[in-house]
Amino acid sequence: MGLSGWRRSARLGRRCRNRASTRFDRTAQVEGSRVSEEVSGHGALQSYVDKWLAVQPQQRTALVFVDPAKYPGHVALAAWEQELLSAAYGIREPHVAATKLNWWAEELSGAASSGGRHPLTRVLFDDERAHAIPQEHWLAPVLAAMAQLEEGTAVDFSAQLAATSALHGALAALETAWWYGNTVSPARATRVATLSHLLFALRRLQDDAERDRLPLPMARLARFGLSRASLRQPSEARDQAIRAQLDDLRSAWSEASRLDGPLSVFRTLEAGDGERLMRKAARAGAPLKVLQTGTPNSGFLATLRAWRAAQRWQRQVAGQHP
Repeated sequence: MGLSGWRRSARLGRRCRNRASTRFDRTAQVEGSRVSEEVSGHGALQSYVDKWLAVQPQQRTALVFVDPAKYPGHVALAAWEQELLSAAYGIREPHVAATKLNWWAEELSGAASSGGRHPLTRVLFDDERAHAIPQEHWLAPVLAAMAQLEEGTAVDFSAQLAATSALHGALAALETAWWYGNTVSPARATRVATLSHLLFALRRLQDDAERDRLPLPMARLARFGLSRASLRQPSEARDQAIRAQLDDLRSAWSEASRLDGPLSVFRTLEAGDGERLMRKAARAGAPLKVLQTGTPNSGFLATLRAWRAAQRWQRQVAGQHP
């Protein structure tokens, strides 16, 4: 890139950052009031978008390019995915989680005809995209979330990858169909969504040491002589096990780039932050500390990544609908 190209990129970055800081703050603390008033007419929507951005604050940058006033369903789908994941992983009592997931199964089963009762469902099924997606695609993530409630720790990394991809692959398939249509491959999105979750789970290693499903597979625990109790305490063995997990994640992430299919703008930002954090933690003396304290990239590179992802998305959609 020549000097003039770099100058144009710099000007683009400044404009994007200014838009991110002024337009986003103006349009809604998480686009809250604007989405609620202009899109759904239901004030409760804001709280669900808030929860999504609390987990993925880097997506504030993406909302500059995926305008919630123009694409309310894209934002609602991301918030709904977070609701589902919160039920699947955030509720420690399986019967409570199952009750909530059963409610979502009932809600989605009738949403195409009724329009839905939940604020997120109403926004989603007010969009023709929702009706173009087969009902089984809507139910698949909920059923996968219910199936994994009682799952224990995976035997090895390959088994962990396969087990995790059941839920996150179903979400990726739904997401890909929403953004790009039913005929587009979700293979790459499935792998990236799965790896992003495994990295997030690794960040919660100490908090989830008592859960049935641990972030480290059994073979890795055995190799480094780790027990549930020892996962809560810093040690060289724990650091080595975490680095070994990060090595497998990095290899799988590298392979993901060769798979078919696009990523949504939101997934692109999540993946970029995940890869950056993963590399930083792998080089650190205390990898878990880096994972736990790592913050999303909200500077020029994040803005540029979001802009490029949005450009790819719009080009592909335009190519499918001349």
